[in-house]
Amino acid sequence: MKYSVMVIIIALIATACIAGCTQQAPAQVQPKEIKIGAMVSMTGPNSNVGKSMWQSVVLATDEINANGGVFVKQYNAKIPIKLVQGDDESTRDGGQKAATKLITEDKVDVLVGGYSSGVTSSYQQTVAEYKVPYIVTGASSPVITHRTDIDTSTVFHACPTTDAYGKYTTTFIDQVIRPAVNKKFSFPADRPFRLALLYQDTAFGQGVQIAVNETITKNKLNIKLVSQEKFKMSESDFRTPLTVIKAANPDALYVAAAPNEGAQIVPQAKRDVGLNTIFLSVENNDAPEYYTGIGQYGDYSIIESRFSPYITPAGSVADAQNAFKNNYVTKWGMYPDMMGAATYEGTYIAAKAIENAGTLNKADIRQALVDLRMPELIEYMKDGTISFSKDFRESQFNHWMEQLYYNSTIGETRPKIVWPDNLKVTDFVLPDWYKPGSA
Repeated sequence: MKYSVMVIIIALIATACIAGCTQQAPAQVQPKEIKIGAMVSMTGPNSNVGKSMWQSVVLATDEINANGGVFVKQYNAKIPIKLVQGDDESTRDGGQKAATKLITEDKVDVLVGGYSSGVTSSYQQTVAEYKVPYIVTGASSPVITHRTDIDTSTVFHACPTTDAYGKYTTTFIDQVIRPAVNKKFSFPADRPFRLALLYQDTAFGQGVQIAVNETITKNKLNIKLVSQEKFKMSESDFRTPLTVIKAANPDALYVAAAPNEGAQIVPQAKRDVGLNTIFLSVENNDAPEYYTGIGQYGDYSIIESRFSPYITPAGSVADAQNAFKNNYVTKWGMYPDMMGAATYEGTYIAAKAIENAGTLNKADIRQALVDLRMPELIEYMKDGTISFSKDFRESQFNHWMEQLYYNSTIGETRPKIVWPDNLKVTDFVLPDWYKPGSA
């Protein structure tokens, strides 16, 4: 009898197991939102740039959500984006604190943003530990994706690196400015061009310095670096290094600084130190803050650029770029800067990667970024496509050089493209007051 009862119990258990096993697994609960963490500098010396980045990511998110959000195949539905702000306070400690909160408490699906290379590198260990896909839109040091002390495989550079624009600017100096100086002053063609550098003592500034030196050496350019001075991030008085540079008699000065710094360097150089030369600035200075700060002292200076608030090169993304600027001005009452444009695109890149992945699984989103081939949006890309290189996950942009001309009516300079030939609207000009360095 006991044996028969035992058999019956086992049979019932087996039947229940079979029935349970044949049932479908419960459907996964659809999340209410996709969380994108925006790493931006809302306070501290980089706050003007951080504000533009934040306002741009808000604009992109509003546009995406107005269309229902991002389609995620796993749930067969569009899911809206929720932005979570991470203020890095323009400091390494602030960056670590903000990133840790976004990743461990807010549990964001993707990160976008990052401006200062030094600040961004400070929290990469946390990004690596939690394997969060990170679309970097401002921190341009190649160290961000080249470093080997931690795993950087989830980090994607959606902005040019200092290697790219340092090389581009140095090439412009060799091909355009050097021949112009030789011609105007009847110098022999083999006269070395005398270039000075003033750079921020950070991964960003040092990256530019390295790129310039390597470009000259590798390409055997006839450029002599007569002075290489550095300054600490967020300094406001640059007259000491500028005096040293003036004594070196340069033909031009290439400045690797943030907009708030560059806007002070050029006036101090011309007004206070009497350094009347051609100033070249890094692309991040193509920002309203810079134009306001340099005023008349920026006349005939140069900016390497890929996006400007005040001009739009003709081409495939001209209409989209103008629409972005107009929408930004309408929403925020001001023009966007280059870092804002990049972060706007970074938000769309994140959305497209999630859509292509079909899931919010971080590993799948990361792979979707690796495989990404997306039509250019508002910036001109190599081959018209947003993608990331297989080695260090870097995007390839089309650049140009602008010369600034002072407009006394508005009290600011405005840019015109002078190089390359397929984009230029006017020729590079050496002003009458320009004086070259010693022969």
